[in-house]
Amino acid sequence: MFNDLLTALALLLVIEGIFPFLNPQALRRTMQTLGQMDDRSLRVIGLVSMLAGLLLLYLVR
Repeated sequence: MFNDLLTALALLLVIEGIFPFLNPQALRRTMQTLGQMDDRSLRVIGLVSMLAGLLLLYLVR
């Protein structure tokens, strides 16, 4: 199980590194936009992201 967790973490790091590698200017603009959003909106985005991840995990497993 620990091996699966490390594999998932490694994949997360690879996937998160793709966008700044391919288009750093767009990432800066996105981060600036996120920095101007209110807490409620960021929490909704985080919740939707977590639910999408859980759904994908359920479908895959």
